[in-house]
Amino acid sequence: MTQPPAHTNRLIHESSPYLKQHAHNPVDWYPWGPEALQRARELDRPIFLSIGYSACHWCHVMEHESFENEEIGQLLNDHFISIKVDREERPDLDQIYMSAVQLLTRQGGWPMSVFLATDLKPFYGGTYYPPDDRYGRPGFKRLLLAIADAWKNRRAELVEQAGQIAQGIQESMQVPGGVGDLTPVLLQNAGRQLGRAFDSVHGGFGSAPKFPHAVELRLLLRVWQRFGDEQAVDMVRLTLDKMALGGMYDHLGGGFHRYSTDERWLAPHFEKMLYDNALLTQAYLEAYQATGSPFYRRVVEETLDYVLREMTSPAGAFYSTQDADSEGVEGKFYVWTQAEVDQVLGADAAKVFCAVYDVTPHGNWEGHSILFRSRSDEQEAKLLKIDVTVLQQQLTEARRKLLAVRGQRIWPGRDEKIITSWNGLMIAAFAEAAAVLEQPRYAEAARHAAEFLLTKMRAPNGRLLRTASVGGAAKLNAYLEDYAYLGNALVSLYEATFETRWLEAALQLSDVMLEQFWDEAEGGFFFTSQDHEALIARVKDVHDHSTPSGNSMAVTMLLRLARLTGRAQLHERAEQTLRFAKVLLEKSSMAAGQMLVALDFLLGPTQEFAVVGDPAHGETRRVLRALRGTFRPNRVLALKTLGGTEEKVVALLLDKPAQGIVTTYICENFACQAPLVGAEAVENCLRLRK
Repeated sequence: MTQPPAHTNRLIHESSPYLKQHAHNPVDWYPWGPEALQRARELDRPIFLSIGYSACHWCHVMEHESFENEEIGQLLNDHFISIKVDREERPDLDQIYMSAVQLLTRQGGWPMSVFLATDLKPFYGGTYYPPDDRYGRPGFKRLLLAIADAWKNRRAELVEQAGQIAQGIQESMQVPGGVGDLTPVLLQNAGRQLGRAFDSVHGGFGSAPKFPHAVELRLLLRVWQRFGDEQAVDMVRLTLDKMALGGMYDHLGGGFHRYSTDERWLAPHFEKMLYDNALLTQAYLEAYQATGSPFYRRVVEETLDYVLREMTSPAGAFYSTQDADSEGVEGKFYVWTQAEVDQVLGADAAKVFCAVYDVTPHGNWEGHSILFRSRSDEQEAKLLKIDVTVLQQQLTEARRKLLAVRGQRIWPGRDEKIITSWNGLMIAAFAEAAAVLEQPRYAEAARHAAEFLLTKMRAPNGRLLRTASVGGAAKLNAYLEDYAYLGNALVSLYEATFETRWLEAALQLSDVMLEQFWDEAEGGFFFTSQDHEALIARVKDVHDHSTPSGNSMAVTMLLRLARLTGRAQLHERAEQTLRFAKVLLEKSSMAAGQMLVALDFLLGPTQEFAVVGDPAHGETRRVLRALRGTFRPNRVLALKTLGGTEEKVVALLLDKPAQGIVTTYICENFACQAPLVGAEAVENCLRLRK
């Protein structure tokens, strides 16, 4: 008979899987909220704030070592008010207190461990602490006793330090104003900065650990197109090839792991994040448009099919993450021994598969083999003296068999939290792939997720909410990134389906964004709304991190909406925000990739394509294929059905009459060319414009 848990705390009532994981710790955890903050004031105790997320390996380690430890639990309960936060639910708290940790330690990461005075100002912090002194880090028990003693006997010092750190947080989040014009030189300089950081052997930027930097790769494609910079596209191709051939890519199930722990993309940190797979899908899709490489198309399709299979809820919204660990071991679900491959495939097929995917008797990682490739199909076929088509068929069948066997293993945990902003990124990826690859099922996936967010992730007043559990009610005020990511996705969904309801919804979101987040004094957008809970700082999110900054996506969304709907204020606010971030654009391209992508759109020339015709007619489909098939990042696309009234929402369609089965108007620099009648005319025109 299963014994009931010895402890149960308040986190049992939370919807976040990460918080629920700690519900049976001996620590008397509180979620962030009025109860915990009031209790700290009543008892005059410092707050221990622990921030992490469900796919975080070291978060699990610290829980097992310290938060499940009875002695440590008692120390926390006797001397502190302990608050546990899921950083994916509360990025506002994560931003503020991560800044504190970085000021104190010159580094950051998760789990984040911060000690606050009762006014919420931090006075001490770090990341992972072992239970006892080791790894050159102080033991958590010793640290708790020292802080409890300092709070009792040297309170004035802690309060003074907390005030200094709070001031430092405020200062670190100030964005210096830029002067001068927004010019293409900013993009050229960004290309040079990325070139200096580029690894010309293995691709990617910097050394280990290596992150995918999907947005920077998309920026380099724009540098290539604008300036004819062949080095820029070479950097993109090498990086995309190495990542998709390497161990960071899941060769059996599709999709990408979080990052590579080594410089050659062999050994990943095995967690899978929804946002990485959305951003990388867009990067590979644009590279497919730019180069025509069928390999990039395959990566896009395999990644999106993985999301449909493993990361999509029955209601249509997308889950957040899959853990790195299964059975308490990182990567166990994904790695193989040669004996296992031999058993599944048989000797002959296994010999070919193991040669291609670097599966050896001794393994390439901790005695096991991560599936890893160093050569293309064509190169492998030549080495193995096999026809490339035959090799591809053999590998496809081998992957299918191994995937089926892998599916019988114990799966990594999955965080089934629905996050509005991350869903926005994935909706955009599905919508853009649907349009470029002519895959209606991808458009359907984007529609279903968008419908979920616009109906289930909103308060009664129509405002967006941040997060929900599957089957549970949505909660928490949405942040700037939620509005911006979703709004931008709805524009992409409009351009994929030409259903004006998506543009109307995007306009509604833009109205709230401007009302609640815009800074009238200095320009740019705050991360939290005007009516958000008061914290020790109200920050502006301008630096990209694992995902694009809220301000950069707001600019992207507003510029696209302005072109389609003719609303001048949206363009003005976008340009003001770019000027607000100009110093960042000049000095830190690695932290401003999406803002520079938006700048490229602003500088243009932006091509505006207005098509009048029946989208089901073959001639119209030919026109759309021509407009979508090649890399045209600075374009908007609208369609008016014969006799339709779409121009009520889409100003770009005003005064664009039909002159045949399909008529296409191309406008650029505030001037429109003579209408093109028929598909062939459009194809010829685009051929000349290359």
